[in-house]
Amino acid sequence: MSAYLVVQGTVTNWEKFKDYTELVPKLVANFGGHYVAMGSPEVLEGNFDPKSAVISMWPNTECIHKFWHSPEYKHAMTLREGAGNFSVMIIEGVTKQKEQG
Repeated sequence: MSAYLVVQGTVTNWEKFKDYTELVPKLVANFGGHYVAMGSPEVLEGNFDPKSAVISMWPNTECIHKFWHSPEYKHAMTLREGAGNFSVMIIEGVTKQKEQG
């Protein structure tokens, strides 16, 4: 079942964050993920106001965990330390349900 990695955040130091953004897309692709949404979210309800959101789709949660815990991504994480505030979560996709009729 597909899974999604959802990142919400506010970058406070773009100069520091730049190296991270140059490295991570290649890692995402190497581990089986691809980006499906990226940009400034429009918050319709609630107090959480991230300045950006990124959603990537993966074959399954196992692929996300392999990516997240890989030595390559551990290095990438050091490049974003102190560059902002981020929330990261995994959400499993849904299977197509038969229409009720």
